[in-house]
Amino acid sequence: MQIFIDADGCPVTKIASQIAAEYNIPCTVICDTAHTFSIPGVKTVTVDKGADSVDLKLVNLIQRGDIAVTQDYGLAAMCLSKGAFVLHQDGKQYTEDNISGLLEFRAVAKKIRRAGGRLKGSPKRSPEQDQAFAAALRQMIVSLAPSDDTE
Repeated sequence: MQIFIDADGCPVTKIASQIAAEYNIPCTVICDTAHTFSIPGVKTVTVDKGADSVDLKLVNLIQRGDIAVTQDYGLAAMCLSKGAFVLHQDGKQYTEDNISGLLEFRAVAKKIRRAGGRLKGSPKRSPEQDQAFAAALRQMIVSLAPSDDTE
């Protein structure tokens, strides 16, 4: 198991990398050249700036059983199709049961924006959101860890 972070604009990169270190799980941060990350013990992969360059790199690296951290629904869907577990920066897990609805919402929102409409942006990030993310990531790691039961 590894943790991959879509780090472009991700507010929980440090939290996720600290939790990865706590559980001794390899962690990779993927960003484009507009961002710089230097987190001890974390591998950083920097790709050329481009619309989906970070997403494509992450999808090419992730494997079944790995964890991805992203707020991008499209990337989440691609990671799920590879058998990975995916967590939003607010702690919500993307699943096969909820990804279709999220992608549909994204398409509708894009259509509204193209027609000149405006959607309300996200409110300022709260400490409670960081706590919810940390709790969800820890819970996911524990639930995916191999059982020590030897019956």
